[in-house]
Amino acid sequence: MVRSYGFLSTHPPTHCGLATFNSSLVSHLGDVRTGVVRIVSDADDLRPGPAVVHTWPMRAANGWREAADALSAFDVAVVQHEYGIFPGVDGRDVVPLLLRLTVPSIVVLHTVLAKPTPGQKLVLERVVAAADAIVTMTGTARDRLVNGYVVDPGKVTVIPHGAPVFADSGQPAPRQPNHLLTWGLLGPGKGIEWALRSLASLRDLDPAPTYTVAGRTHPKVLELHGDAYRAGLYQLGAQLGVSSLVRYESAYHDADALARLIRSADVVVLPYDSVEQVTSGVLVEAVTAGVPVVATRFPHAVELLTRGPGLLVPHRDPKALAAAIRRILTEPGLAATLTGARRRTSQPVLWPAVAQRYAALADGLVERRGLVPVAAIAAA
Repeated sequence: MVRSYGFLSTHPPTHCGLATFNSSLVSHLGDVRTGVVRIVSDADDLRPGPAVVHTWPMRAANGWREAADALSAFDVAVVQHEYGIFPGVDGRDVVPLLLRLTVPSIVVLHTVLAKPTPGQKLVLERVVAAADAIVTMTGTARDRLVNGYVVDPGKVTVIPHGAPVFADSGQPAPRQPNHLLTWGLLGPGKGIEWALRSLASLRDLDPAPTYTVAGRTHPKVLELHGDAYRAGLYQLGAQLGVSSLVRYESAYHDADALARLIRSADVVVLPYDSVEQVTSGVLVEAVTAGVPVVATRFPHAVELLTRGPGLLVPHRDPKALAAAIRRILTEPGLAATLTGARRRTSQPVLWPAVAQRYAALADGLVERRGLVPVAAIAAA
C-alpha cells in the first residue's frame, strides 16, 4: 500500500483550476503522508501553504532537478500537466523531471489538444512515454490521446474530475426567481458576452432573469492584459441595457460560500468558446449540485450532458443560448427532469470516490515495480 504521495502542480494560495484540483485530491487521500512541489510564477502569492515541501519558480534554470529530487522522497509522484505551467518551450522542462524521478509517476492530463502545434505534440508524447501511468478525466480525452498521439494505450486510465460533496443543510438556498449563474476564473474564451446577449432577449420573462458572474480574473490574464475583458463586459452590458440584471462577484468563494451560490441558481450557464475543452471542473460541480446546466458543445459538456442533466447549444449563438435557458425556466417539469438525470452521473465523480481510484492506481504501480514504500524503509 502506498503510504506517501508527492504532487507537482500549482497549488493554493494560487487561484486557478489546477491548484484547486490538486488541493482537493491531496485532501481526500486519507491517512497518508503528502507533500506538494508547488510551481509558481512571478504573479503568484509566494507564501507556501502547509502542504508545500518545495517551490519550483518558473524562472529557475534547471529547477526541475531539485523538484524531481523532492518528489522522489515519496512513494509515488502525481504530476498535474497543463500547457503553460512548466518552464521551457511548450512546458518541456517537465520531461527531464519525469526521467529523473526514482519513484513511479502518474501524470494527470488536464488538456489534450485535438490540433496541437508540433512542439506541443512532441512534448506531450515525451511526457506520456516517461510516465508510468497517464490519467485523463473523460473518455473523449482518452480517445483523443490514443488516436492522435504516440502513446501506449495500456498506460491510460480514465478517472473523472472530482466534485465536492454538497452537504444538504435541510434548508432551501435563498434565491431570486430566474437566477442564472456562471462561475470560475474570468478571461477571454469564457463566453460571458454571449450570455449577456442572451439575457437581453429574456427580459420579457416575469420576473426578468438575474445573472451572477462569480470569479476573479485569471491571474495570467491579469498579468498580461489587466482587466480589459471584465471592463469590456461592463461596457457590453450597458449597451444591451442589462447592467441592472447582472451582478459581478470578484471575491474568492470558499467551498461553503460557493455551494450556497450554486444552489441559489435556477440555471448554470457555461457559454465557453473553446471547442477543445475536455475537462471542466465547473461543469462537474454544477451537475453534482443538482442545478440544470446550459452549455456550449465543448467536449466535456457533450460527454456529460448528452441525455443527462443539461442542454447543449452551439458556440457563440446567443439566440440558441437564450432559447435553452427559456425552456428550463418556463417549460413545466423540464428542470426536475434534468436534475433527476444527474443522480446516475454524480456518485462516481465525488471526491472521495475519485481519490480512491487514484490510490488504487498508485498501489498497482508500486506493486508492479516491486518497490518497498519509502515510509516502510524509514521505519525499518
